[in-house]
Amino acid sequence: MSKAHVIGLGKSGVAAARLLKREGWEVELSDRNTSETLLEQQQELAAEQITVKLGQSLELNGANLPQLIVVSPGVPWDIPVLVEARQLGIETIGEMELAWRNLQSLPWVGITGTNGKTTTTALIAAIFQAAELNAPACGNIGYAACEVALSQGAGSRLAVSVAEREQGAGEAAEAFDNSSLFTPNSSLLTPHSSLDWVIAEVSSYQIESSSSLAPRIGVWTTFTPDHLSRHKTLENYYNIKAKLLRQSELQVFNGDDAYLSQLGLSAWPDAYWTSVRGKDFLISEKGFYIEDGWVVEKLTATSAPEPIVKVSSLRMVGEHNQQNLLMAVATARLAGINRDAIARAVREFPGVAHRLEHICTWEGIDFINDSKATNYDAAEVGLASVNSPAILIAGGEAKAGDDTAWLAQIQTKAAAVLLIGSAAPAFAKRLREVGYHNYHIVETMERAIPKSAELAKQYQAPVVLLSPACASFDQYPNFEVRGDRFRHLCLAWAGGWKPARVELPELENSSQESIVQGR
Repeated sequence: MSKAHVIGLGKSGVAAARLLKREGWEVELSDRNTSETLLEQQQELAAEQITVKLGQSLELNGANLPQLIVVSPGVPWDIPVLVEARQLGIETIGEMELAWRNLQSLPWVGITGTNGKTTTTALIAAIFQAAELNAPACGNIGYAACEVALSQGAGSRLAVSVAEREQGAGEAAEAFDNSSLFTPNSSLLTPHSSLDWVIAEVSSYQIESSSSLAPRIGVWTTFTPDHLSRHKTLENYYNIKAKLLRQSELQVFNGDDAYLSQLGLSAWPDAYWTSVRGKDFLISEKGFYIEDGWVVEKLTATSAPEPIVKVSSLRMVGEHNQQNLLMAVATARLAGINRDAIARAVREFPGVAHRLEHICTWEGIDFINDSKATNYDAAEVGLASVNSPAILIAGGEAKAGDDTAWLAQIQTKAAAVLLIGSAAPAFAKRLREVGYHNYHIVETMERAIPKSAELAKQYQAPVVLLSPACASFDQYPNFEVRGDRFRHLCLAWAGGWKPARVELPELENSSQESIVQGR
């Protein structure tokens, strides 16, 4: 029996292991972590004759080497053991590639991008499902791709335990998993159900480990520097993203993205481009744009423009969400979906958790959760999308990137900034450098909420916005947990819970700079 090894005991890794087992492989799964939750999974998988090794990593020694290694999305592609495996000629692929090999008879939509891909993916899936197509969202959102593959064929095992769903369980259930942002429609994945499309949000990590993934429609939402600690250079990061689009039969691009629009037709001559700014800003002679409050379609250079759906049907605020709407409508129309289904889905689409998510209104002040804004570009978009003046909560584990536009947006729209997490001192320094002094280092979310309410009253700010511009790992397992904590604290505050007032002593050189001392 051929032997396969799966690295990472997250949702994706478990689904991959089960799929391989169903295909007749001898399966071993490893995770360098160990916990009570992982031990429960180990016992459950042992009953399915899947060996799970906890607290250790794969070692390639001895004669009993695997013929296949499957990597969960959160595992770096260039760790030494994977480099060694490829040198030894052991086939090494990602969980998404394994799913593709089992589902490539179906048409796929593959959505990638630095920002915007989760909302776009969720909206595309909603439109396809409104058209009565069995089209589950998967990958970096919703189901693991291999869970979708497991739903097809005999002996489908779709029940997934609470332990497997638990956030932070295993190497691949961490920052690269947006599954909690989007609740899958469970009726789509029933044993032996016949799928029509696969709607996959595909991160750069998943593209990197997928050699043959070739969607019917590829969508590229945005491109800005991110994940450079893993991908090293912007050029490498771009080439990974571009690989998915080059292997797609049809291509949809955000023509309002500064980087992508510069490349334009010279790099992507056959793509369908989009623009919120109207027909005159369309990069090619075919595409989708906004005019007179409508999303307008122009499928060929010679076809007449056709209005598809009113922009006002979309409940989500911000120009970036109009860009997401354009790309979702373009995808749906290229898949042959009619206008009525599109209009119905857009009208009913609630948005995505942790992305400009309205939590509550307290005494006229809206508290908005934008925890998914884990880089400067996403946080700039978040701040630009809300009413001003706003009280901004930012900070966490800082990422590399250009903060210039984000700082400019703060100067324009933020009445005050509350800084949390390990990035707080560095962010305070950057704010001082650009001449912005109305910030407070509060360190934790627990201190940020009461202070934000106090400042919102003081400055008559209509919005308190959590938009961190940072990863969450200094204080939380992932941005979902960070956003959930913000939600809990806001709802508790609005419901009448009040902590003791936090006194913020003045710092030298500014009566407005402040820091919360530990109690």
